[in-house]
Amino acid sequence: MNSFRWGIIGTGGIASAFVKDLALTHGHEVVAVGSRSLEKAKSFVEQISSAIAYGSYEELVSDPHVDAVYISSPHPMHCENTLLALNAGKPVLCEKPFAISLAEAELMINAARKNNVALLEAMWTRYLPHIATVKEILESQILGEIQTLEADHGQRLADQNIQRLVDPQLAGGALLDLGIYPISFAHLVLGTPTAITARAVLTAGGVDAQTSAIFDYASGAQAVINTTMIARTPCRAVISGLLGRLEIDGVFYAPTSMRTVLYDGTTTQYPQNYIGHGLREQAIEMARVVREGALESALMPWSQTTAVMKTMDEIRSQIGLRYPFER
Repeated sequence: MNSFRWGIIGTGGIASAFVKDLALTHGHEVVAVGSRSLEKAKSFVEQISSAIAYGSYEELVSDPHVDAVYISSPHPMHCENTLLALNAGKPVLCEKPFAISLAEAELMINAARKNNVALLEAMWTRYLPHIATVKEILESQILGEIQTLEADHGQRLADQNIQRLVDPQLAGGALLDLGIYPISFAHLVLGTPTAITARAVLTAGGVDAQTSAIFDYASGAQAVINTTMIARTPCRAVISGLLGRLEIDGVFYAPTSMRTVLYDGTTTQYPQNYIGHGLREQAIEMARVVREGALESALMPWSQTTAVMKTMDEIRSQIGLRYPFER
């Protein structure tokens, strides 16, 4: 089968990690990289012999050799860049957070339907092997009815002079950049909450430095999530049921070890034996979806993407986080 050919919009750190991890799989190659600066695009492709550098996104999405576009531009540009690619007939794998709001996410999904091209959210955790095992454990019901989920994601970033994280114009703050992981994980395990209670500590610039939330569910279960860009936290997740719990070691959203600890004391270990970062798994799934003529992936369907974005909107409303460019 011919190689699946990628075009990349954006030349930041996550794009570099994507290219590096993609090299660990077969049948994928990066053939084009687009930036608003031709110099940045040229610098990015210096180590990619197969790739052409473009000084505009329009040129990249017009390249007939590109099978799909990976979008890793800053958060506020995800919707605009995705619409550009979809309207050019290019399937899109869009980095998390998928969009700034539910309204933007719906625009993107509607464009995928209209143009009949695939659109996947690059919530890379959802495509990882250990998450497939998590789902198998939950489906086996060995933990019993789930009562509590706890997940945190904290990194010491606020004092690192990273402009995109502190600038409201770039949709900065902990919630969209880091909090998306425990929130998406809670949706994976327990579904859409019936009620949300959120609190945050805001920076002088008006973005959230730290946010915590409790999700309530019709079953009586609760999810407790925390995200912060002030300090490094354990980045663990625990799912507890009547018959036992699943402990996922840090960092829970990346390939990692985990274990089940049952009520009778029985413990089963699941060691970490994955090689690489893990970003290539979403690329593999994207190629499968495109080749099968599908528009979305069962691993991260549009219904999940929009449900998560709705939750993010509600949290932002409760903590008073609004970006100046929002309509």
